[in-house]
Amino acid sequence: MKGRPSSRKQKPTDPGATFAVRIQPRASKNGVTRMEDGSLKIRLTAPPVDGAANEALIAFLSGILSVGKSQVEIVSGHTGRQKIVRISGMSEADVILLLNTGGQ
Repeated sequence: MKGRPSSRKQKPTDPGATFAVRIQPRASKNGVTRMEDGSLKIRLTAPPVDGAANEALIAFLSGILSVGKSQVEIVSGHTGRQKIVRISGMSEADVILLLNTGGQ
């Protein structure tokens, strides 16, 4: 088996950022705040009905981060306020910088 190429194809590493957020639906305006414990809280005007808040979260993050909606993915927490979000194609440092400056 020496010299045979591996049957597994390796994917190039996709730079991406994964982070936790807490959502506050039905807020008076959309925005990002940093909690005392360092976590992110995102206020959304959308109600938490029929996935409207999830769609609003994706649209809000794609607007602030200047990425396409397809690059924003809710990894877990689709029905709760605590969510894990992944942004493809951006480093964690870039995401944190943009969320800290753009969301205020």
